[in-house]
Amino acid sequence: MPYYPFRCLDCKRRFEVFMTYSEYGNQTVVCAHCGSSNVQRRISRVRIAKSEDSRLEDLSDLDDFSGLEDDPRALGRMMRKMSQEIGEDMGPEMDEVIDRLEAGQSPEEIEAAIPELGAGESDLAGGDEE
Repeated sequence: MPYYPFRCLDCKRRFEVFMTYSEYGNQTVVCAHCGSSNVQRRISRVRIAKSEDSRLEDLSDLDDFSGLEDDPRALGRMMRKMSQEIGEDMGPEMDEVIDRLEAGQSPEEIEAAIPELGAGESDLAGGDEE
């Protein structure tokens, strides 16, 4: 039983709906955030099976990481390419971060604009910062 990705055309937020195959197409889907039925199914990523050697070869042009801290656009392109090669959906938060980097925002500007991205980080590190 798969999850189906949707986007609300009213509030513009993304969400997923868990449905059986028989429910898909027969059940009305409503936005999990605002309750609107004005939703559109998103196309999931297409995955191509590659060997690890093939993936590493595709990433070989990313072996020079120098200067990425000074060039948010290059960092965003590198992160997008790595995400695509991994073949995993990194979620809407990571997509937004990569979009902002590619638009030229610095990591510091992104963190200031979306403070919830770093929430709980100090708890995971196992200590309090002072």
